[in-house]
Amino acid sequence: MKSVLCPQPGRLEVVDRTPIETVPDGWVRLAVSHVGICGTDYHIFAGKHPFLEYPRVMGHEISATVISGGRGTTIAPGTPVVVNPYLSCGACIACRKGKPNCCTAIKVLGVHTDGAFCEEIVVPEGNLYPAEGLSPEAAATVEFLAIGAHAVRRASTDAGSRALVIGAGPIGLGTAIFSRIAGHDVVLADTSTERLDFAARKLGFAKGIVVDVDAAARIAAATDGDGFDVVFDATGHGGSMQAAFAHVAHGGTLVFVSVVKDEIRFSDPEFHKREMTLIGSRNATRQDFDHVVASIASGLVPIDALITHRTTLDGAVADLPRWAEEKTGLVKAVIQVAAT
Repeated sequence: MKSVLCPQPGRLEVVDRTPIETVPDGWVRLAVSHVGICGTDYHIFAGKHPFLEYPRVMGHEISATVISGGRGTTIAPGTPVVVNPYLSCGACIACRKGKPNCCTAIKVLGVHTDGAFCEEIVVPEGNLYPAEGLSPEAAATVEFLAIGAHAVRRASTDAGSRALVIGAGPIGLGTAIFSRIAGHDVVLADTSTERLDFAARKLGFAKGIVVDVDAAARIAAATDGDGFDVVFDATGHGGSMQAAFAHVAHGGTLVFVSVVKDEIRFSDPEFHKREMTLIGSRNATRQDFDHVVASIASGLVPIDALITHRTTLDGAVADLPRWAEEKTGLVKAVIQVAAT
């Protein structure tokens, strides 16, 4: 079975691994069709992921087709599916509360265990969702878009609210798209004029603010000094996350979509006088995946604009390291695994 292996930071190689022969009870054997390349994959390649053991087969944004199921499964061979890559224990306090996305013992395909930069994988049947109405390539975008959809759902902010999305990378753009679908008036902020221009030309986000030394004043002016009803920070930058508190309206909500190792500090008087809500958003749930699938199928998500780069398993050995350094024009890269 052909796989792309990261044996150590800075190195990728195509290897032939032992084919899957035994499918555990309740699990399903899948033929991988397409897999997206995530920021996490670039971090793994660069040796910047704090919770990873090498060697590792990366890949957790997965579109696949069912080959066969283990005992107790019901899904039919040939079914196209989207894979939820978060393997939860089903027994911890988070799982018992219906929040497997923040399971205390969570394992993510391609991070804590081998993923889908390969021809076949096995996953629990409960982690498979129908890819109805989606092309195999579009199905590989569902997981990363579900991160933003989950953050927007967590915010529980009414239609018509003013939303600021800080960070116009893939996760930020996904968040902005689902914020717009929720009926919010969306403003994007980023340090890159190129990203903001892309968001305006390709995705229809005409309101963009360049984050520089004068950004705070321009962000405040965008709401006549009131602040935003909801602010999503998707930068993965501690300084930006701390600065985001000041952009929230009184009675508003701040959602941290990204996570950093830093300590986040804020002014308690400023926090309290706003009576603001601070929310952490992690991964996504079945509800979010279903929402994304339906939104793509309905034409509400500009998939053709979001997928900017394509490669194959063989090509990924050279392309992924290059894209890790050359970010110009890159939003989402997808590996085609199955032959068309």
